[in-house]
Amino acid sequence: MAVSANLTPAPDRVSVRRALLSVFDKTGLEDLARGLAALGVELVSTGGTRRAIEALGLPVRDVSDLTGFPEIMDGRVKTLHPAVHGGLLGIRGDAAHASAMEAHAIGGIDLLVVNLYPFETVLAAGGDFATVLENIDIGGPAMIRAGAKNHAYVTVLTDPADYAETLNALRAEKGETSLTLRRRLAAKAFARTGAYDAAVSNWFAGEVQDTTPKNRSFAGVLSQSLRYGENPHQSAALYRTGEVRPGVAAARQLQGKELSYNNINDTDAAFELVAEFDPARTAAVAIIKHANPCGVAEGRDLLSAYQKALACDPVSAFGGIVAVNRRLDAAAAEAIVKVFTEVIIAPEADEDAIAIIAAKKNLRLLLTGALPDPRAAGTLVKSIAGGLLVQSRDNGVVDDLDLRVVTKRQPSEAELADLRFAFRVAKHVKSNAIVYAKDGATVGVGAGQMSRVDSARIAARKAEDAAAANGGAVLTKGSVVASDAFFPFADGLLSAVEAGATAVIQPGGSMRDDEVIRAADENGIAMVFTGMRHFRH
Repeated sequence: MAVSANLTPAPDRVSVRRALLSVFDKTGLEDLARGLAALGVELVSTGGTRRAIEALGLPVRDVSDLTGFPEIMDGRVKTLHPAVHGGLLGIRGDAAHASAMEAHAIGGIDLLVVNLYPFETVLAAGGDFATVLENIDIGGPAMIRAGAKNHAYVTVLTDPADYAETLNALRAEKGETSLTLRRRLAAKAFARTGAYDAAVSNWFAGEVQDTTPKNRSFAGVLSQSLRYGENPHQSAALYRTGEVRPGVAAARQLQGKELSYNNINDTDAAFELVAEFDPARTAAVAIIKHANPCGVAEGRDLLSAYQKALACDPVSAFGGIVAVNRRLDAAAAEAIVKVFTEVIIAPEADEDAIAIIAAKKNLRLLLTGALPDPRAAGTLVKSIAGGLLVQSRDNGVVDDLDLRVVTKRQPSEAELADLRFAFRVAKHVKSNAIVYAKDGATVGVGAGQMSRVDSARIAARKAEDAAAANGGAVLTKGSVVASDAFFPFADGLLSAVEAGATAVIQPGGSMRDDEVIRAADENGIAMVFTGMRHFRH
């Protein structure tokens, strides 16, 4: 039921006479407490925060002095009391509220300083159910919401980054805060409790294995305000979620200009792709342009892998993103910087490699510390008009699949290795996706076409263009081909045969599988079904 009231307009200036401080994170507490005390503000606090203030030699009242009730149940119940919430929610300009506060000896709380139990941190650290549950804050969010709702009279601080600004405002305004400041801090306070509740609810949904809860919230913390979005007329920002996954969002940028929206999107695509290749088994390099691979290869070292990847489509590689799955060394770095590149992302880098890249002042170098696990579960979110599309991450890995040969001819061991390679790459190509591969490298990529036949033809044509540029043979001759989804007709397969492919890997499952298999047999090529599709839109 909605509540209405005849309220006086919110005052512009409000004096801060009493502050309630209850913080888990003590960052900045000393300067804030000393500054408030110097302004003559009465300090009231709880538990560990009170002890920290007392250790500074500052006068501080325990919250139980206000409530007349001790903290109980290991501190679970200490601020959930009318003396606290009345002091936060009381509308000073309302006669009935003021009368109730006087009748029950409830003093106003003018400044609330609260940050919450570290639920997200404990969850990210892998805490067990009981530990994570115990770190769900109850009193903190309740106080924050109360103070933020009544921001006409209460200033709410939830972030140590705002302490200095608020102190400076109080000093400049003789102990008062402005309505503009209180409203801005209230908006930030509600955003904080919203994000906190989203983290808790999503964790709990996962614990009870509810993949489609009736109400779903997603939240993030601002990591970077971007110059613009995909285009200059669009605003954009990068937010970090609580997911612990190595990648561009958490990477350390060693050098180069600020990342753009498109840089971040493409770099994420590149690093997720290259993580498909186990660095203990092989070196791998992915070159990405507009979220699609224009060259991917594995090799004995990063230099050979990069050279093979670049050969696939050297024209598209210009201005691209390069991702590697091992520590970047000087030899690979030397080769990469010869081609204009926007971003290099790697788990680690040698000092010599860092020095080589440093000579290119605008080239960004990102280090992540590790590779993301392609098998790990996760959640992907995409906005649509009026809603959100939510799905689990595509964590299917070709090495885990039961490959089924459906043709008369069996693939050779070399073909089978290339088929697996090609299917790993096809998983990260926009649909409809066709990938030609040979000797552990892409030799033609067709992406994002409305027709699978067109993707097959585009990939073959790109291989021809690369051959012409390099003065060599067209590498699709004797290659294998991967399709991210089944061939609905034999025509797509026949286009691959025409390009010179000798073996095919695809999910299977078409009503015309028999027709496609027959076409493969008639042309003497081997075909493998994976039983798993990898659409990517």
